[in-house]
Amino acid sequence: MKKEFQAAYVPIGVGTFHMESAQALFDTSKELLKKHLDNVIVPEKMILNIDALSEYLDTIDPDLIILQNLTFANAAYTAEIMHRFRDVPLLLWTLREPVIDGTRLRLNALTGAFSAANTIRQFKKEPFEFVYGSPDEAAVEETVKKMIAAARVHFEMKSLKMAAIGHTPQGFGFGRALDNDLLEVFGVHQEAIEARELIDAAKAFSDEECEEYLKDAENRTVGLSETPEKNRLDFARLYKAYDEYVKKNQIGAIASRCWPDFFTAFGTPVCAVLGILNDLGVVAACESDMYGALSMWIGMRLSEKSVFFGDPVSLDEKKNTITFWHCGMAACSLARKDTGAVIGEHCNRHIGPTMEFGCEASEHACVFRIGRNPDGTFRFFIAEGKAIDAPKQFFGTSTVIEMDFDAEMIVRESVISGWEPHYAVIYADVADELEMLARMFNAEVRRY
Repeated sequence: MKKEFQAAYVPIGVGTFHMESAQALFDTSKELLKKHLDNVIVPEKMILNIDALSEYLDTIDPDLIILQNLTFANAAYTAEIMHRFRDVPLLLWTLREPVIDGTRLRLNALTGAFSAANTIRQFKKEPFEFVYGSPDEAAVEETVKKMIAAARVHFEMKSLKMAAIGHTPQGFGFGRALDNDLLEVFGVHQEAIEARELIDAAKAFSDEECEEYLKDAENRTVGLSETPEKNRLDFARLYKAYDEYVKKNQIGAIASRCWPDFFTAFGTPVCAVLGILNDLGVVAACESDMYGALSMWIGMRLSEKSVFFGDPVSLDEKKNTITFWHCGMAACSLARKDTGAVIGEHCNRHIGPTMEFGCEASEHACVFRIGRNPDGTFRFFIAEGKAIDAPKQFFGTSTVIEMDFDAEMIVRESVISGWEPHYAVIYADVADELEMLARMFNAEVRRY
């Protein structure tokens, strides 16, 4: 049976402090956690000695540990937890002293945090998260909520299967991923298939077999009927071939070769197929960019929305914007409402169908990329901003992001630092969650 994500609340302390205060905070902490996760594992009582802790740890199989200092507790508590679960993402939550009145120190939880953190660092190679405050504080609730979201994605990556469809074109090796790297670092399984195999599968379908796919695409797009009939029918064949492949093999994300094969060997581009797959919840990146696809998948899981994929192609220093663009494979749901998901032809090859639209505005946008360093380690690029109300900038699909940080400096530093030329644009405020996730993988972070 498939394992479900499990977050475990581990509240530790000792009984010599003010138990009435600790009990009240224990009760409200459980309420907060259950508000954001129905199946969070919580103990029946506060954990006030090592034996009780050991018994409780025997009952859990966590994918996230929320370790809370109810009161001061010595390092033996944390050592027991780390001995069992050192590789599990961890949030250290320390309660604020409830009363400062010149009398008794009721919890002394902050001292406990230093004791716990010192021990955690002895055991755990990945950084952990820390939050200080009471359960009724908004900042505490936000941190807990974001940590749960990041840890859930971390967990779900272990069951993610990605597919490399064809090889990266010459000179696009930045998107190539080794299956061992994906599995060892991210827990992701990769399989590979040649693009010609899907092309051959598409060629074997009759028009009648693809009719439902063509109708579905017509309902999602604008102007597909104006595409030459041969290309329109061949697009439906490709759509069916890709859809059946990902379903049969339980693929959650693909990085697909596109040019030149689909123009030269098939006569019809795959761009629009990839765009529709993104709307169906199957992440699809073009130019066989595996780490681009993984970046998109993370963004889709965190935002629960389709994610844009493209190159940074234009900088406007006065407006502090960066335009992201690609040939025409954006998800239909990202299109501006006044145009819809318009269909056109490829800007260089002049063959359709491809997507041709500007993306709608969004109050929050996050530009994200998992990058690979020359030494084989990984880094996360995170830049915050908003998607402005802008029409299509060039043939293909585009989105214009007004950055929160200096856009010229982002471009300058990113080029000098050797970042890859493909990025995911996530239409949500998920920068904190991305940074938390980076630390779970012990990845370097560059955040703007």
